[in-house]
Amino acid sequence: MADLHDILLLPNGVKIKNRFFKAAMSEGMADEHNKPTKKLVRLYETWAESEAGIVVTGNVMVDKRALGEPRNVVVENEKDLDLLKSWANAGTKNGTHLWMQINHPGKQVFKGIVKEAVAPSKVEFEPKLQRYFPIARELQEEEIFDIIQRFANTAKIAKKAGFTGVQLHGAHGYLISQFLSPRHNKRTDQWGGSLENRMRFLLEIYKTVRKEVGDSFPIGVKLNSADFMKAGFTEDEALQVIETLDQLGIDLIEVSGGSYESPQMTGVNVKESSKKREAYFLEFASEAKKVSTAPLVVTGGFRTLNGMKEAILEGSTSMVGLARPMAVYPFLPKELLQGKRETIELAPRKTGIKLVDQTAMLELTWYSNQLERIGKDKPTNPELSPKVALIQSLWKNGLDVFQMRRV
Repeated sequence: MADLHDILLLPNGVKIKNRFFKAAMSEGMADEHNKPTKKLVRLYETWAESEAGIVVTGNVMVDKRALGEPRNVVVENEKDLDLLKSWANAGTKNGTHLWMQINHPGKQVFKGIVKEAVAPSKVEFEPKLQRYFPIARELQEEEIFDIIQRFANTAKIAKKAGFTGVQLHGAHGYLISQFLSPRHNKRTDQWGGSLENRMRFLLEIYKTVRKEVGDSFPIGVKLNSADFMKAGFTEDEALQVIETLDQLGIDLIEVSGGSYESPQMTGVNVKESSKKREAYFLEFASEAKKVSTAPLVVTGGFRTLNGMKEAILEGSTSMVGLARPMAVYPFLPKELLQGKRETIELAPRKTGIKLVDQTAMLELTWYSNQLERIGKDKPTNPELSPKVALIQSLWKNGLDVFQMRRV
C-alpha cells in the first residue's frame, strides 16, 4: 500500500521522491518581453525546498502571437536559454523534479493582448464571456501542424535548459481542450468529428514531443475529466483518451475539469460526494485507474492530511496535487510529511463589493499577490486584505486585472 512518503516510479523508469505534486498556477512574472525573471527563479527555488516530488510551472506559451496574458513566459527558441537554465537549476534543487507546462491558449486570449485568436472552429463563447475575447478564426491545417511542432520545439528547449519533464496542458478550455470538445470543434476533416479525430491533435503533439525528447524524459498531460458543458467533452470520452495515452506511453496524467465557461476546477458546483472525499475529481480518477496503468494526479480540493493519505492508500490517485495552498503555504509538503500541519485553511476572499466579488478573478488576483511576495523573497501574508490585494493589482495592471488572470 502506497504512502505519501513513497517513491513513485514513472513508466519510463524515472523516480519521483514522494507523492506530492505542486500543480501549475499562472505566475504572471515574465518581463515585458516574456522572458523569465529573477522573481520567477526565486519563486521556484522556494518551491524546490518544499519537498514536493514534482513542481510544475505555470503556462509557458509556445507562440508569442498566442498569449493568455501579457506576462506569460514564451519559449519559441533558445535566445533565453541562459535564463531558462537559471530557472531550471533553481527549481530542481533538493532532488525536486521541475516540469515545464507548455500550452497554446487557442481562443482563450483576451482582447488587446494578441492580434487575433485562433481555434479548431469559428465557434463563439456564450455572449457574457465572448465580450472579453476576440472572435476566433478557424485554423488552417498547415497551422495545426506548425503548432504541433512548436510544442515539440518548446519541450526540446526545456530539456536542454535542465527541466526534468514537461506537461502538455490539455484542460481548462485551452487549445488542446478545444480540439477535444465537440462543442468547440466542428471540423469535418481529420481533426474533427469523431473522438478519434478530435483527440488526434493531442496525440500528434505527444508523439512529436516524444520524438524530440526521447523515452527517458517524462511527458505528462493535464486533461479534463469533462467540460461540464452541454455538448462538450464527456467523462466517457476522457476515459477513452486516457486509455489511448496510456497505450502510447504517457508518463503521468493530471485529472482536472471545466473551463472558464464552467469553472469546476475552482471548486464551483462540486458534488456532495466529492466534498466528503475532499478532492474534486477523485471519483473520476478511480474510473480512470480501471482503463490505465499510467500514474494519475488529482488536483483541487485537498485540505487535510488524512484526506491525502486516504486517497493515496486506496489507490484513487498516485500523487496529491496542490495548487492554491502552496501559494499561501509554500513549504506545505514538508510540513505535511513531517507532521507539522494536518489541515489547510483557505477561506474565500471577498472585498464586500458585490460587483467585484462576483468576478472569480478577484481570488486569482489575491493568490497572485502571494506568489509575487514569494518571488520577492518575502513571507506570504494569509491575512492580506482582499481590498488591499485588489488595489495593488489595479496599481500594477490597471483595470485589465479582471481579464488577465488565468489557471
